[in-house]
Amino acid sequence: MTVGDIAAQARAQWVAMMGSGGAQDRAPGEPDAADLPAPAGLTAVTGRGQVTLSWEPVEGAIGYAVHRASASTGPFTVVDHGGGDVLAVPHGPYADTTVEPEREYWYAVAPLATVTAMGPLCTPVRGAALGPDSEVAPLALRVEASSDAGPLERPWRFMVGSEHLSHLLSTDRTGGREIGAELRDALARVHSELGVETVRAHGILDDDLGVYREVDGAPVYDFSGIDQVYDTVLALGMRPIVELGFMPRDLASDPARTVFTYRGIISPPKDWDRWADLVASLVRHLVDRYGLDEVRDNWAFEVWNEANLSVFWSGTPAEYWRLYELAARAVKSVDPGLRVGGPATAAVGWVDRQLEVDAPVDFVSTHIYGSPPLDLRAITADRPLWWTEWGVTATHGNEINDTVFAATFLLRGMRSAAGRIESLAPWVASDHFEELGRPPRFLHGGFGLLTVGNLAKPKFWALWLAQRLGDTAVPARLSGDGADSLVETWTARDASGGVGALVWNGTLDHAKRDGDKALDRAVTIRFEGLTGTRYELRQWRIDADHGNVAARWQSMDGGDWPSDEQWAALAAEDTLPETVSIVEAEGGVVELTVDLPNPSIAFVELTPEGRDPS
Repeated sequence: MTVGDIAAQARAQWVAMMGSGGAQDRAPGEPDAADLPAPAGLTAVTGRGQVTLSWEPVEGAIGYAVHRASASTGPFTVVDHGGGDVLAVPHGPYADTTVEPEREYWYAVAPLATVTAMGPLCTPVRGAALGPDSEVAPLALRVEASSDAGPLERPWRFMVGSEHLSHLLSTDRTGGREIGAELRDALARVHSELGVETVRAHGILDDDLGVYREVDGAPVYDFSGIDQVYDTVLALGMRPIVELGFMPRDLASDPARTVFTYRGIISPPKDWDRWADLVASLVRHLVDRYGLDEVRDNWAFEVWNEANLSVFWSGTPAEYWRLYELAARAVKSVDPGLRVGGPATAAVGWVDRQLEVDAPVDFVSTHIYGSPPLDLRAITADRPLWWTEWGVTATHGNEINDTVFAATFLLRGMRSAAGRIESLAPWVASDHFEELGRPPRFLHGGFGLLTVGNLAKPKFWALWLAQRLGDTAVPARLSGDGADSLVETWTARDASGGVGALVWNGTLDHAKRDGDKALDRAVTIRFEGLTGTRYELRQWRIDADHGNVAARWQSMDGGDWPSDEQWAALAAEDTLPETVSIVEAEGGVVELTVDLPNPSIAFVELTPEGRDPS
């Protein structure tokens, strides 16, 4: 088989997977060969329980598909780490933990120009993983505490996802807890503790808010329900990202086409002019009610949700673009400074087409699950890039959402996105969520950062620790087995002169969600360039025994829902314990070693003694 045959086979497999694997279900057409060169410099470094792959970046690539075979001649197939959606990564290094120890493999990497346009595979290289008892190079982290690597970027702070926002007004109960009150408290907690500024949700045009009806054939608008929702959001200290959808019943061309238990209507409008007028009237009303400066500076309008999935859009792709163009022009007719964008697609679909529309595009938005966000800067023409949904899985009720694995995944994606993406929005804030029905039990694999009852899951604590990092990034170098692929770090300094190192051990491999002893590590952290002599050393952990509400519930032999006594006990333990000690810097250096089982997170913070660490 020639190199060209191998590349064609890989492209065909990739495009078939994009069409049928849940990434986007509208047929992508014939395999498309991207006009990109194969990555150079591929290496496969042997490690215990993993193989770390690194390669040189390809200009114009949005990501890379890692392939593996049993022989140098193939057949090469995409490494499937179980995340679904788009099995691609934005950059290397990549730790393949799906391997059998001490078995030889061949690896090749292909660049992606879009999710359906793949370039050629590079020259294959050989790789193998060591067994679980093998000796490997120890991990060492050197932190240059007095140096400056620029401002620390925090891509989670702009936006979080939420259930359709009429849920904020609900007085119904789930698990004995009032839905609206707890969802409001969840958003307030995400805002106050994680610094999140805006919230995005589906269904603001749904009929439960009574926005649009027709009387004697004429449109009648009632925005009072939306006012109640957005008044609530603003009272929490947040602003809305207004997702324009779904279709009001009286405006829909096919009201029977719906999605979710709350029956959001997914059809195109029966009257396109009335769709445009609805959008313009809503935007004008919001500007009149909340003020032009407020809406222009702090809000934004996103057109629909995941129209490249037939479950969310019963029309054609061409009809979606018409929907977008009319909506975008309607927004701008109220004021040219208002922000509007899209296409809000699943799995990075259609992003390359967004900038071809005959309408304004102030930001580009899309979604991905199961992998870090791809690098779309080559195709977004310097427009802000918002990942308005992102998470460890797109599958409802997947128990992986409640795990420490999900927390390390969250940090991996945020660290990758920092500095190249304006917004990476976790989906969603709270387990008060009813797309496929309300939660059937306390820990049910909900998407939320917080449980019903507003208890923090490990992924909430992961962002809580990242939020604790100082505002000035500091250089750091990690070396050893799995450095920057299995084990990663984020380091920063605060205004008090304190310095923090956030380190985690995780993989994208869903089969390792409960850990793998072969992947357990320890890391020696060496803070250098310290100017003080005595420091307060604070440490936090997220692992099987710390910050893990699922483990606490299991230890209580929990059933479907906690009793009143169990709710109280869980709430009393809804903290992330810390240890505090005093250490002395010798020659400007403090050194310590922390254990990092897989998966786990550790945060180490040094604050000059006598200064406020907060």
